[in-house]
Amino acid sequence: MIIAKRSKQAPTGAIRLMHRVYKYVLPSVDAELAKLKEKAQHIPDPELRQQALNSIRDKKFHCQGGGVYAAANLQYHEVLISLIVALQTISDYLDNLCDRSTSLDADDFRMLHQSMLDAINPTAELQDYYAYRTEKDDNGYLHGLVQQCQTQIRKLPAYDKVQPHVHELVSLYCDLQVYKHIAKDQREEKLLSWWRLHQNKYPQLQWNEFAAATGSTLGMFMLFLNATDPELTEQEGQAFKDIYFPHVCALHILLDYLIDQAEDKAGGDLNFCSYYKDEASLVERIAMIVNRAREDVQHLPESGFHRLIIEGLLALYLSDPKVQQQSDVRKVSKQLMKRSPITRLFFLMNSMWIRKQQA
Repeated sequence: MIIAKRSKQAPTGAIRLMHRVYKYVLPSVDAELAKLKEKAQHIPDPELRQQALNSIRDKKFHCQGGGVYAAANLQYHEVLISLIVALQTISDYLDNLCDRSTSLDADDFRMLHQSMLDAINPTAELQDYYAYRTEKDDNGYLHGLVQQCQTQIRKLPAYDKVQPHVHELVSLYCDLQVYKHIAKDQREEKLLSWWRLHQNKYPQLQWNEFAAATGSTLGMFMLFLNATDPELTEQEGQAFKDIYFPHVCALHILLDYLIDQAEDKAGGDLNFCSYYKDEASLVERIAMIVNRAREDVQHLPESGFHRLIIEGLLALYLSDPKVQQQSDVRKVSKQLMKRSPITRLFFLMNSMWIRKQQA
């Protein structure tokens, strides 16, 4: 379908985008995370407190990256930053609880992630998200994050047009988190069974690429951004979701897994990049997904902004220090960067500068 082109607000040039990121996004993200850190420090249960603080400390860049979508509409940037940081923090906190904590219980993981489904439903009631685990007393930390999301969502004028699609993406995300964190001898079987339910819809993907796509929050954030448009239609809401999922989302998470291969191997964690038969196949498949993502976003009204998101993802991940520590990943990165336009080189320099400031 043709999506209506209305008032242009999103920056379509790299310099203008980075100006907004430095002036509006990064300071606002820092302020939101500082408030959440203060709340996390007062969690009574030591395990929950540790995982909450670790997620804020170690995964701050997830909130910074997601916050870039707020740069596309400065009128709503405070609402979007508050919403994106809260939802991403839920995601990161729960990932820690499932990945680095005390449980392998699928019911526990499912109940924990019910908080994300409630967070994106402005009328949902709070539940006991710790019902299946010993650690429970977080002094209202998780409930507070859910309520923060709901409060900000109510300020989005067209959220009803995107809510079904946000729910679909969050549901897929929750499924992934359950299946990839259960006992190691059950993970692949559950993931493959899950993939068989969806593969007819995405015949161009391999099972690990679909799973990677479901692990991204970028589609959710993009839909939040589009919900700031009071003229958005239901058909456009569907089209926006289909443009971002699966290729933009798959690229995001495959790059994340690409640079984490050594770390995941050492920790015995599942890594979707390890399922390619060789380095050549890995490069070929990621390059295909990059190209499909670029083609997809050309159908968006402000395609230049979303193309910058894609180039920024490549720069952010391929400039990560982990790349230089893994010879095979370094070779793959060089091959992907050969196809790099000047825009990505600009983002590469900015990614390196941001990391230097945070060191």
